[in-house]
Amino acid sequence: MGERLFGASVRRREDERLVTGRGRYVADVALPETLHVAVLRSPHAHARLVKIDGEGARQRPGVVHVVVPADVAALGRLPLLVPHKSLVAPACPEILPQETVSYAGQAVALVVATSAVQAEDALDALKVEYEPLPGVAMADALQPDGPRVHPGGNVAARFTQRVGDPTRALAQADVVLHERFTLHRGAGMAIETRGLVARWDAELGQLTVWSTTQAPQMLRRLVARYLKLPEHSVRIVTQDIGGGFGPKAIVYAEDILVPLLARALGRPVRFIETRREHFLAVTQERDQWHEVDLGLTRDGRIVALRDTFVHDCGAFVSWGIIVPVITSVSVPGPYRVPNYEVTLTAVYTNRVPVTPVRGAGRPQAVFVMERMLDLAAERLGLDRVAIREHNLIQPDEFPYDVGLVSRDNSPRRYDSGNYPECLRRVVEAVGWSGFAKERERALAEGRAIGLGMALFVEDTGLGPYEGIRVRVDPDGRVFVFSGTSSQGQAHETTLAQIVADALSTSIDQVTVVPGDTAGVTYGVGTFASRVAVLAGSSAAHAAAEVRKKALAVAADHLEAAVEDLTIEDGRIRVRGAPSLGLALGEVAAIATAPRPGYALPGGMDPGLDASAYVHVTQSTYSSGAHAAVVEVDLDTGSVRVLRYVAVDDCGTMINPMVVDGQIHGGVAHGIGNAFLEEIIYDAAGQLATGTLMEYALPRAADVPSLDVHHVVTPSPLNPLGVKGAGEGGALPAPAAIANAIADALRPLGVEVTEMPLTRERLWQRIRAARSP
Repeated sequence: MGERLFGASVRRREDERLVTGRGRYVADVALPETLHVAVLRSPHAHARLVKIDGEGARQRPGVVHVVVPADVAALGRLPLLVPHKSLVAPACPEILPQETVSYAGQAVALVVATSAVQAEDALDALKVEYEPLPGVAMADALQPDGPRVHPGGNVAARFTQRVGDPTRALAQADVVLHERFTLHRGAGMAIETRGLVARWDAELGQLTVWSTTQAPQMLRRLVARYLKLPEHSVRIVTQDIGGGFGPKAIVYAEDILVPLLARALGRPVRFIETRREHFLAVTQERDQWHEVDLGLTRDGRIVALRDTFVHDCGAFVSWGIIVPVITSVSVPGPYRVPNYEVTLTAVYTNRVPVTPVRGAGRPQAVFVMERMLDLAAERLGLDRVAIREHNLIQPDEFPYDVGLVSRDNSPRRYDSGNYPECLRRVVEAVGWSGFAKERERALAEGRAIGLGMALFVEDTGLGPYEGIRVRVDPDGRVFVFSGTSSQGQAHETTLAQIVADALSTSIDQVTVVPGDTAGVTYGVGTFASRVAVLAGSSAAHAAAEVRKKALAVAADHLEAAVEDLTIEDGRIRVRGAPSLGLALGEVAAIATAPRPGYALPGGMDPGLDASAYVHVTQSTYSSGAHAAVVEVDLDTGSVRVLRYVAVDDCGTMINPMVVDGQIHGGVAHGIGNAFLEEIIYDAAGQLATGTLMEYALPRAADVPSLDVHHVVTPSPLNPLGVKGAGEGGALPAPAAIANAIADALRPLGVEVTEMPLTRERLWQRIRAARSP
């Protein structure tokens, strides 16, 4: 057998087709007689629907069908997918709004035509009468006599968790710091917008949907429910997907209506979202206001922390309050916080609904904790590294019970880690000890530079399971069917590495089929940094079962004991008799189509395949420490990241090169969140950043060459020892950069309490600090 593939930096198998233009995206699905959907969206943030007349649109050239709210009233609302005990009358969106629109961009009606251009043109002929209602922004949501998003009020949930006695501890603390932080709304902004194509086969009673979803099994369940079909009659296919970042895990009205139209019209129906629609209607995240008290001893040890914050849910809560709950339990991070109280108030606003975007509430938590530690170090006259060293959880304290209930209703218990080593490595790699001289040289040149760091802990591998099926065909090819779809995470590489190792065969013989519900019965989805932990463990288990079965069949056929057999390079041999053997494909042929009268050994089921749904009892916890050196232009407020160091611990790495790629992407996302990306609405709830001219994504010049290091503490919670890595880079980057900016502007006394620190926002603060 060749070198072990698990742990090797195997080149991504997906890349050749992607970089040569042979990717298979939803927009590439071309079926005969396909119809095209255009969506009429509300121009108002809040309004009563008085009347909708679709007759004019029906008369337009090429129009085949028009859907208005009354046509789908019986479908009701999308379900609450993530309930929580603190939710008060949770509001979920109707498939199409029957009486009231709740945000600008909400789908109101659909036009179906023979071409996309004809469908789009016909939208102008839809006559809709609106009665505008007062809009609710975050600042209005808690006003007792203010306007309401929903009749039940603007408060979606209030929830408090407490560890110890923070009130008493704060009263007795040597020093108490009080600060307010504002974290603004941003978007996932995947390079490929949402899309789906649906085809109904009336003879077979089979619905096939090609989708950009991150959760194909969940979409199948909901499509089957709303169309009243058995689940086996619905097939969801995900091929290549150009990024997900969370919002594509959500089920939208179009995800139900396009399959419904395909069945009703008897022709394939296609919806490809425009970039403008992506801005207007795809879920967003980050808006939170925090008020924090941090109590410490004079030598910098944390005695208590109280965080009270408001979270903007947008208009609906189909995913419950998962984002603010994650924020609330993530604030303590890698530090001992013996007394902690967090109270979240989740409010409705007339804005696009909020659901997880890469990081899912954690970047806000890291920002709060890491900014408070820097402020505390300044107040106490302590080194910023030292104050963190004093408070870090030590390696011999694992498993470490934080004392909180996590997002999955299990105790928040860190399984493993070495936080001091992450800190030591990042301090060394970024050149912390020599930075004072570097700063002096920059000052002599008239430049303002600063150094900041941030540490994080992330719960990954969200359960309960993920489905994998491994099958060996008679021609020797190995197929791995995954319940998860891939949006750039290299599933076709990493899962193949695991299975090829387990079967002692070449990785070239292994084909991974991600996100096709025809391949595996059950699955959950690609989000929450969970695939390596859940799907990886299931792949290892399923492949081990296939190996065990192959050895049993071969032993029976070769008349040898199982313990006398070896598998190498995809061939089973008898020790001491190298001429005797069977290829895996030959064993599969025997197991799949045995000769009449032949019984498989042990009464095993036919076929050389196995499915696995490995369950986990709790999340695994990744961690890390990041540091940034920035330069701030005092005249313009522009920020340049000069260097960036990431030290991450995601347990045992299946493929270090893939992990590095995930960290690079996460850091780039975090850089965008730090000083570029912000979704802005005007006073009327109209989107003011509706194109990529106004919504600034990071460009190549904004992201420096990243220096990535690894600390490896295997998780004891799964057989592979892995933890998630998909989101970690996005968590500490905004906080590390904010701390670096604050360090650069320390002589001016500029307060850094917001994210993102856009050029305008920072310029205004510098200008105010310089004013006499």
